Amino acid sequence: MSSQSTSVGGPAPLWTPSEERVARSNLTAYARWLAETRGLDFDDYQRLWEWSVTDLDGFWRSQWEFFQVSEGKAPTPGLAERRMPGSRWFPEARLSYAELALRRRDDHPAIVAGSEEGGLRTITRAELATMVAAVAEGLRRLGVGAGDRVAAYLPNVPETVVAFLATASIGAIWSSCAPEFGISSVVDRFQQIEPKVLLAVDGYRYAGRWHDRRDEVAAIRAQLPTLRAVVIVPPGGVRDDTGAAGDDPDRTNRPDGTGTTGPGGPGGNDGNDGTDGRAIVRWSDLAGSGPRAEDLDFERVPFEHPLWILYSSGTTGLPKPIVQGHGGIVLEHLKSLGLHLDLGPDDRFFWFTTTGWMMWNFLVGGLLVGSTVLLYDGSPAQPDMGALWRFAEAAGMTYFGTSAAYVLACMKAGVEPRSVARLDRLRSVGSTGSPLPPEGFAWLQEHAGDIQVASVSGGTDVCTAFAQSCPWLPVWSGEIQCRALGTKLDAFDENGEPVIGQVGELVITEPLPSMPLYFWNDPDGSRYRDSYFSPWPGVWRHGDWVEITPRGTLIISGRSDSTLNRGGVRMGTSEFYRVVEGIDEITDSLVVDASEPGGEGRLLLFVVLRPGCEADDELRVRLRDAVRRELSPRHVPDEIHVIHEVPRTLSGKKLEVPVKRILAGVPLEKAVSEGALANPDAIHAVVALAAGTVQGS
Repeated sequence: MSSQSTSVGGPAPLWTPSEERVARSNLTAYARWLAETRGLDFDDYQRLWEWSVTDLDGFWRSQWEFFQVSEGKAPTPGLAERRMPGSRWFPEARLSYAELALRRRDDHPAIVAGSEEGGLRTITRAELATMVAAVAEGLRRLGVGAGDRVAAYLPNVPETVVAFLATASIGAIWSSCAPEFGISSVVDRFQQIEPKVLLAVDGYRYAGRWHDRRDEVAAIRAQLPTLRAVVIVPPGGVRDDTGAAGDDPDRTNRPDGTGTTGPGGPGGNDGNDGTDGRAIVRWSDLAGSGPRAEDLDFERVPFEHPLWILYSSGTTGLPKPIVQGHGGIVLEHLKSLGLHLDLGPDDRFFWFTTTGWMMWNFLVGGLLVGSTVLLYDGSPAQPDMGALWRFAEAAGMTYFGTSAAYVLACMKAGVEPRSVARLDRLRSVGSTGSPLPPEGFAWLQEHAGDIQVASVSGGTDVCTAFAQSCPWLPVWSGEIQCRALGTKLDAFDENGEPVIGQVGELVITEPLPSMPLYFWNDPDGSRYRDSYFSPWPGVWRHGDWVEITPRGTLIISGRSDSTLNRGGVRMGTSEFYRVVEGIDEITDSLVVDASEPGGEGRLLLFVVLRPGCEADDELRVRLRDAVRRELSPRHVPDEIHVIHEVPRTLSGKKLEVPVKRILAGVPLEKAVSEGALANPDAIHAVVALAAGTVQGS
């Protein structure tokens, strides 16, 4: 295989895979398998990709067989109805995500968990299967069956993975929120899906502080009338003083020194009923004596049986409950994790995430390819920005997944990863959440070692990445390596025509098996169609600007609905942030084009300054000069405002569009749901600006 088969002129790549790395990659093994079993010979990635998006039935059936989803041939047909929305995949298949995730049961580590408090906890494959068997039996005792919803208000600890796999094993449907979500955010999500059981913690530790959530759990429970039981999981997971599996039945090890809240409260015990007659169950009782791992029973369900419900950000209304199925997620994650991320049983796979972000679901998918999944519970900056790099060393990490924001924060903090930790086993760093600027690529190469910078881009909507990394291809700074196999991604111009070498709307023109089955409580599918298919019927519009370069790489330049269009010069916000946040004094920023339709108004820049810095005249001049020089004179901000923090969604995205709507006069309560924000107070500085109480520069 040619590792540079898509290379055309221009600057040299930042990184090129070695011949050895290409040869031992899963993608090379797959290409060899295709030649041996299908008579298909692909000598470069572009040709393989073209086949994968043309013969969709053949490609996805090959994924089933290569990754041995079942014995023998894949069920036929693979793609029964080739249309969007409404494609039908593998109608004759029955499978279980949990069964595939747990098919290896030995002493190989399945999960290694760490936290900001230090120490590691390891759960083997055999132990994980035993724990899942016990919790599955406990859920059945609570009346949970196929199609019922199990909701989780849990941190990123092994018990959350166990509860998810137990839920999937009986054909029930999983949905989770991180414990830092506020009451309204959780209720807005879970009320829509009417869960039968809620698993929750009564507190969690973050940034060195204990956050008590007993009142929140009680309030959430009171607003979910369909609940039959609340299961209380010990904070930080179950462990004794040595870090081994154990229990804390009296809850006396709570950081605040208190014990149980008693029957009826969220920290009650012994399965006593609450005041409303609904059971409150301890994790130790749910996961107590149960069947052995070899007796674990899996409910094999149709390919399109719901596996989990994820949620849109909900910034302008109720979050949309996105339903994805067992089969689509299994095939998509096997392909993405196995072929693109090149993960296998010898890998230790990490992504820094909470249970409220789709990357948690993606991370757990590492079990499908036999990898050891690494969990981290806590702040990435506790006690300093080197915490996750030290965790990488301690856990033997081979793949470090994170966000562009984290990489840039490390750069700003002056972190030297190889100075704070030995990263001998690390071979790839993945980045998603927002575009990683070229400076981030270069910094990782310089400070994290000779590693592949694997920038990817996708979405909660499909729980994967459309634009992917590839073990065959070189890496160019600021560019994503390739379009994912099986993903017919194009850039459309304003006329709906595909373009190469220029920025266009990111669209998908052929179905993917992990696309939503439907939105919950959307019986006629109108919300689903309006969300993705309204501009071009039969074409998925994702809402990003993308350029597909002549060499086949991709450059994501921000959300298409927050484009900065100044005098006909269109620019994605990520380009703007790269320049602004490259100035030492600025740690974060938000840019909004407050122009009226058909005309030009104000281009507003909000900046967060490094402690001790001021937005004096010299800084403002330097900032405007940088934008004029590196972007365009048309994009020099009209106003610069200093704020304490950038308002973000719970998943960390900047609130560009809601802020734009507020500045256009839309009332706060109609422009954004404060419950969907990670930092609701931050939006009020913008509201003050819209009301004229903040002076412009």
